[in-house]
Amino acid sequence: MSALAARLVVLVPAVAALLGLLLARRQVRQARNVALAGSGLMLVAAVLELVAVHTSGAELQVHTVPGLDAGELRIPLLLQATAAPALVATVVGTVGWAVQVFAAWYLRSDDRYGVFAATVSLFCAGMLLVVQSADLVLTLVGWEVMGWCSYLLIGHWSRRESARRAAFKAFLVTRFADVGFVLGVVLLAAHASSSAYAAVLSSYAGQPATWPMLLLVVGVMGKSGMVPFHDWLPDAMEGPTPASALIHAATMVAAGTFVLAQLFDVLAADGAARWLLALTTSVTMVWAAVLAFGQSDLKRLLAYSTLSQVALMLSALAVAPADEGPAAGTLHLYSHAFFKALLFLAIGWLSVTVGGTAAATMRGGLRGHLLIRPAMFVGLLALAGVPPLTGFVSKEYVLAAAEAGAGDGQARAWVVLLAGLLTVALTAAYCMRAWLVLDDVGAADVSRHDRDSATVGVRAVVVVLAVLAVVGGLVVLTPALRLRGHPSWWMAVVSVLLVVGAAVGVRRLARTQADPAPRLVGTRTALFDNGFGADRLYVAAVARPVLALARLVVVLDRDVVDAYVRGAALTASLSGRVGNRAHARERAASGLAWVVAGVVALVLLGVAVW
Repeated sequence: MSALAARLVVLVPAVAALLGLLLARRQVRQARNVALAGSGLMLVAAVLELVAVHTSGAELQVHTVPGLDAGELRIPLLLQATAAPALVATVVGTVGWAVQVFAAWYLRSDDRYGVFAATVSLFCAGMLLVVQSADLVLTLVGWEVMGWCSYLLIGHWSRRESARRAAFKAFLVTRFADVGFVLGVVLLAAHASSSAYAAVLSSYAGQPATWPMLLLVVGVMGKSGMVPFHDWLPDAMEGPTPASALIHAATMVAAGTFVLAQLFDVLAADGAARWLLALTTSVTMVWAAVLAFGQSDLKRLLAYSTLSQVALMLSALAVAPADEGPAAGTLHLYSHAFFKALLFLAIGWLSVTVGGTAAATMRGGLRGHLLIRPAMFVGLLALAGVPPLTGFVSKEYVLAAAEAGAGDGQARAWVVLLAGLLTVALTAAYCMRAWLVLDDVGAADVSRHDRDSATVGVRAVVVVLAVLAVVGGLVVLTPALRLRGHPSWWMAVVSVLLVVGAAVGVRRLARTQADPAPRLVGTRTALFDNGFGADRLYVAAVARPVLALARLVVVLDRDVVDAYVRGAALTASLSGRVGNRAHARERAASGLAWVVAGVVALVLLGVAVW
């Protein structure tokens, strides 16, 4: 049963994507029905796999198509039906279903909705292939499918220049980092003579895999938006809000966490790769949290929040002791998917009624709405890490992993632990700021909600996600993730004190005005919106040197290399014209005379030499 469900989990959204593309242009209603039915069946298949795996207790390698042999390399093309993949597949299925239901309403008047829905189905299929894969080649296929789909979803509103630019930036940045991912996969598979995860793990037992893992970490940094590859993700907010929810909650940016979790034994044996991961995640989680606080657009605030939270989940893999495994990072992936999808969909729903996502436009927007207000409240509490919500549970396990790593004498664990505690306070600060803006009594206009046309399905998915954000932490009581470490009570107390202190501090800073950001940021709002000038830095440090090098290559190719070719061609052409004219002017007899004279001259020369 679990083997069949593992196949269906990947196959169902892929088929839905294909049918949706065929129907997208002319039969939009049927395309909508295919997308909704496909997402529902995908979720059912994921739940069936989860139940079957935990009922049987067996962990299976599932064959898809016959494997391939490339010389000495064996490519078995295996899927897996095991506990952690089944749980994450259920999370992806839940968020994918929620996004499809929400998009059917949110994009109901969009003339390209059918293409969007089919792309979402394909995106889910790519992520589920990464999750269910027990083979590096299949992982790479799913990885690249997600990259292509992200380009399409971010640039969905391609009639806008800003959307086209954001999609192009995301494509370039992630493609550049993916070079490292591809090379890492090739080196791992070549060493093991197989692309199967089991073969790779056994071939590196007790051995460091420095270069393969460094390259793989670089690829993960690009997809997950870690510094210095971080700037594409906030700009991806140019896409429709359902696309943002999918990309940020449970697919592409979190995929790297699961890939590294699958290869954790190899990662844990290599100090260089873990140092790189620890440093980039520590910088990213703090940097992004600071930027989130000063954003003038609440959707971009959530984008920077994603960067910070993904850095937190990846940091657990960088510092967790080898005997504890990757469960803490996977747990935060699980919990983050629920509350981040909830926040994005709630913001998207609210933006329809108030007319935008800018902080100034959304001021007081929650007042008078009986469903979005409590849903947003729950989502922000979970993001801030308030007990006993799921965000608090997973965050404490990440901090416990860092604490355990520090106890083992890992210097990088201290870096991650300090960055994590600072991020806890910063996260509570920007969550409090978002709530104060959205719940501002002075700017409340209840009449704006009269235009609310959300369907029953939209309300249902928001309620489901809110409930999961509250009770999702109970998963730690099950064997799904095989958690070995345990949070310490004193770290939990410190974490709660930081959350309360930051929230109270922001509330006092606000005083009479709802938004405390202007008091701290002042006139530097544009600096926060521009990511502290990251775009300018990229232009100065990367774009201009690359363009200058390209111009130099063109000049050398045109004026040096091609000059010889053009000179030879010109010489041959001129010689041909001169010879042709001389031949055209001479008579036949005179020509024969010249030939005879030439032969006589050669004979005389030969006699003289002799």
